[in-house]
Amino acid sequence: MEAPMKYLILIQSNERSLAVWETLSEQQRFEFGRGHLQLSEEMAKAGVLVSSEGLGDPSLARWVSVRDGKTVASDGPFAEVKEHLAGFYLIDVESLDEAIGWAAKVPDAAYTEVEVRPVLDMSEWEF
Repeated sequence: MEAPMKYLILIQSNERSLAVWETLSEQQRFEFGRGHLQLSEEMAKAGVLVSSEGLGDPSLARWVSVRDGKTVASDGPFAEVKEHLAGFYLIDVESLDEAIGWAAKVPDAAYTEVEVRPVLDMSEWEF
């Protein structure tokens, strides 16, 4: 058996997902949101959920850098962005296959893709 590993399930908003969203009725949109809440509850009951959140609109984001010891926070170049991170599930499971199984339950997977990416475990690194 593999040691538990964290995986991030990433939900993107893009032209295709937005086009699908526009075709959904108000009731379908409500059920879509409820599906996310139910999945979070299911993951929590299964003991695999670390965290799950939706993210605000990119126009609310700030780019942060440090130059010459000074912190600079600025609005990002959002005009060109056609895809952005809309939300995520951070899970701790035994295998990639299990992570993929959970990702398949994400409501967005029925309309577009969701990404599953392993989280690097740096706990054994010595600095």
